[in-house]
Amino acid sequence: MTHATTVTAGPAGGPTRRVSRITPVSVFLWGLRIAIVAVILYGSFLSISSGRLTASQWRDLLVFGISTGSVYSLIALGYTMVYGVLRFINFAHGEVFMVGAMVAFYVANGLATTSLWVGSPVVSLLIVLISAMVASTSVAVIVERVAYRPLRGAPRLIPLITSIGASFTLQYLVRGLVGPSTKAFPRMEPLRGTFDIFGLVILRSQVVVIVAALAMMGGLYLFVERTRTGKSMRAVSEDPETAALMGIDVNGTIVRVFAVGGAMAGVAGALWGLVFPSLNFFSGFLPGIKAFTSAVLGGIGNIVGAMLGGVSLGVFESVGPSLVLAGYEIPAFSQLKDVVAYAALVMVLIFRPTGILGERLAQERG
Repeated sequence: MTHATTVTAGPAGGPTRRVSRITPVSVFLWGLRIAIVAVILYGSFLSISSGRLTASQWRDLLVFGISTGSVYSLIALGYTMVYGVLRFINFAHGEVFMVGAMVAFYVANGLATTSLWVGSPVVSLLIVLISAMVASTSVAVIVERVAYRPLRGAPRLIPLITSIGASFTLQYLVRGLVGPSTKAFPRMEPLRGTFDIFGLVILRSQVVVIVAALAMMGGLYLFVERTRTGKSMRAVSEDPETAALMGIDVNGTIVRVFAVGGAMAGVAGALWGLVFPSLNFFSGFLPGIKAFTSAVLGGIGNIVGAMLGGVSLGVFESVGPSLVLAGYEIPAFSQLKDVVAYAALVMVLIFRPTGILGERLAQERG
């Protein structure tokens, strides 16, 4: 509670009026907000005025942040969709992403030994994407059926703890199957080099990641908003009991939510190999936490918010260290990108506790 409110009666028959009263807590929070803005602006001024980076280097950082954030957005969609329906955070979702990335690696590694990899790169990428989507979707559906459905009526803390257990289980199952060593994604020659887009030079792999992520996110938004299945998902997220009375298969709808979220994580896993070519059984943990952060940043339960939160987080952690920390001459500032990412989350929540776009369900329910 940042301020106290008093209710005064209006004229006869008129509405009541709320009057806000300043409290020490509200003064402290506003002082903290002003101090944060001042620190960021001053650090940015020092960094930019020093001329440490050229305009092209700033541009490269921004594009890299957008491409990384696009992957975070795809993973975050699974978190926010499951929360919207079941009201708990599926911490095993990062491992669903990792399984998709691992399958994408083995499929790509197999295709790299054939002429298809060089001769038909678009077909090869589609095969890799579809394989990763199928694998992640299957794992997500199995986790829902085995780990979560038996706990459907349990207190929220129990499924939350179960999701952490499912996360570790998937990690070490993959470790047992493929070993602990780090895998390197094979490089695709047509994706080497750059594109010149209106004078803006961007790596081809980054263009592919951004375009593919935008296409998948746009398709998901239209699917949820325009199709009968999407309307069923929204109905179940609003009120499962009423949705069941209206003839909607609640269990089937929940399975489809996990399947769609798993498919998005599979696409993210395949695209991850184009940005960060190394992979191991633990590679789902940090991107999963970043994606959860993205969902909270954009507004948990809000699909568009998850998309925006992911891109914002990617830009924060890419540009933030060079823009703010470098201005204060902090040693090894480039290694503090994770600190910047989580600090950005805290700062956004201080200014807007419901996230950038707000928690959609909370707003609709009043």
